[in-house]
Amino acid sequence: MCLAIPAQLIELRPGDQAIVNLGGIRKEISIALVDGVKQGDYVVVHVGHAIGVIDPEEAERTLALFAQLEESAR
Repeated sequence: MCLAIPAQLIELRPGDQAIVNLGGIRKEISIALVDGVKQGDYVVVHVGHAIGVIDPEEAERTLALFAQLEESAR
């Protein structure tokens, strides 16, 4: 089973690298597998690689569901 997480791209870097925001955590990832991404886009991240672009509303819904799961686990 794979887990991919939506994250907002907050900074483009040289060499197909970027910084994303993963729930308040800034992480450097590779964007080599997706074309035409830009700052502000939401991408789906799997093991340090953006594997696709996701609609902002769908990303927010998914992140809200993750937050509910985290809250119910406490």
